[in-house]
Amino acid sequence: MVMAPATDSTPRTPDLVERRAASAPGIPLLALGILGLTVGGILVGLGSSSKGGAAGSEALIGSLLLAVSWLPLGGLVPVLPGEARVVQLFGKYIGTVREPGMRCVNPWSRKRKVSTRIRNHETPLAKVNDLDGNPIEIAAVVVWQVEDTAKAMYAVDNFIQFVATQAETAVRHIATSYAYETHGSGQMSLRDNADEITQRLSAEIQNRVKSAGVHIIESRLTRLSYAAEIAGAMLRRQQANAVVGARQRIVEGAVGMVRMALDRLEEEGVVELDEERKAAMVSNLLVVLCSEQATQQVVNTGSLYQ
Repeated sequence: MVMAPATDSTPRTPDLVERRAASAPGIPLLALGILGLTVGGILVGLGSSSKGGAAGSEALIGSLLLAVSWLPLGGLVPVLPGEARVVQLFGKYIGTVREPGMRCVNPWSRKRKVSTRIRNHETPLAKVNDLDGNPIEIAAVVVWQVEDTAKAMYAVDNFIQFVATQAETAVRHIATSYAYETHGSGQMSLRDNADEITQRLSAEIQNRVKSAGVHIIESRLTRLSYAAEIAGAMLRRQQANAVVGARQRIVEGAVGMVRMALDRLEEEGVVELDEERKAAMVSNLLVVLCSEQATQQVVNTGSLYQ
């Protein structure tokens, strides 16, 4: 049996890299073009009003001058700060003009504007399951900028939509790769390791959009919470964990205080207590120190053993 050759599923993108397009300062050529149009118009007017062979020569020279003067004017293109012009001639990429100001390029070329400013994209609120299967709601903001205008224009159909789609995909993948919280198990979680998670999110988005010539500056999570259907149960669990942690700290502190009290009484010889009285003292102190409400004091007016 003849096996079909394996096919590479990796998406193919045009092998283009941004390069500088040949351009000239536009202001001098603009002045020359206006001057040529003015002189050409005057010569054509003089040739039309005059008679004889000289009139025909003036009209011919004026017409040629008008035609030549339109060439630099047709190649003029304004480039604003934070923008670039991708120059394309007969379907072929010629180069990119990034110098701000009035520039002049090939008059028959197509000049496509690309913004190189820093942009923000906020992903829509996504509802996904974390690593433990709990439904969570997550959203992020991505700061990005076009780095290679050639790839941005020719490698993908719409680089703005491409960045938006890949950013949302990366956010969903990160959300499903980690648990919302790990309850002190030592593993990374979305809630407790926000800085590390956002760094990995930025790296994943960068890896996804590099084919479009886009540079990811940073990304941050703007929304992270349990979904509404389990938010109440998770809140009660968090409250229970907080209560357990607080009681544990109280017990640890109370035991330390009781131990210190017994040691001080023994060192200074204030009173000698047998094991039974020590146990009673420890019990009373723990009740007083660990109780959530104020305890009612009872004064012993008899002896220590009554």
